[in-house]
Amino acid sequence: MISSRGYAAQNSTTPLAPFSFERRDPGPKDVVLDIQFCGVCHSDIHQARDEWGGAVYPMVPGHEIVGRVTRVGSSVTKFREGDSVGVGCMVDSCRTCSNCKKGEEQFCLVKTVFTYNSPEKNTGRNTLGGSSTNIVVDEDFVLKISPKLNLAAAAPLLCAGITTYSPMRHYKVGPGQKVGVVGLGGLGHMALKFAHSLGAHVVQFTTSPGKKADALRLGADEVVISKDAAAMKAQANSFDFILDTVSANHDVEAFLKLLRLDGHMVIVGVPVDPLSINSRAFIMGRRSLAGSLIGGVRETQEMLDYCAEHGIASDVEIIAIQRIEEAFDRTVKADVKYRFVIDMSTL
Repeated sequence: MISSRGYAAQNSTTPLAPFSFERRDPGPKDVVLDIQFCGVCHSDIHQARDEWGGAVYPMVPGHEIVGRVTRVGSSVTKFREGDSVGVGCMVDSCRTCSNCKKGEEQFCLVKTVFTYNSPEKNTGRNTLGGSSTNIVVDEDFVLKISPKLNLAAAAPLLCAGITTYSPMRHYKVGPGQKVGVVGLGGLGHMALKFAHSLGAHVVQFTTSPGKKADALRLGADEVVISKDAAAMKAQANSFDFILDTVSANHDVEAFLKLLRLDGHMVIVGVPVDPLSINSRAFIMGRRSLAGSLIGGVRETQEMLDYCAEHGIASDVEIIAIQRIEEAFDRTVKADVKYRFVIDMSTL
């Protein structure tokens, strides 16, 4: 077994605290990496505080992981010691179902094994995440990180990046389209960067007037304060695509009404409460509302390579792990620009 140290939640109400545990011994296809940086995702908070249900403790959160390879199994062909690599939201799947064969392992019909709070296929032990010193992962779920990318700023790409890149690629966002981004947080600022890079006319929606200058800096062509009824009405029936990144409860229907005929709105945020939408919002204009969950391994590598070539990374605030609870609280309050990343050397 491999010794590891991290920060864990022992239940839904106590703060994360130091925690020592053991990782499995690496098998022939496993990669061992020392974790250098780990992003803080809003879903870490939802799960650590059991806001979605199904939490298993002790829980070590963290699925935006970058580090360096320190050991490889005898059958590993894709990596070698010293490589800069990443691990995202999942570490295994059945690999044989129709979705896995399409490269959509996140939608595995048998069982996607997520990076934490998910039972391993062979051992049944609960996975423990990246807020820790090291991790052992099958090489098929490890990603290459280009030397062109800053490691700390690359960490959030493993979730916030692929979560926003994947639906834009799926719906073929590009030049000549009008694209809306709802929310300017960890996900939203990446969505804005991608939509701008892909050549769309991008409108950033935010409830905070103070974020207008930042939205323009990040690539928005227009900024709309969504609490302004007149400003929202002026945008009606004009969008090809809207990506909703908000994890708090909000009026989704107000944005559906902004879609043109046959426009698409995709939700990637996960509010705690169920959505309530009048069906007229779909029927009028033959609009569609869809969801999207991260991306497969192949697409995640494509996204990382795209970011390296186009100079795209997350805007981050680097913290010591001892400030993890402060980071959780500030993330809930949207008091970060735009993603906390833990410097794991502080553990």
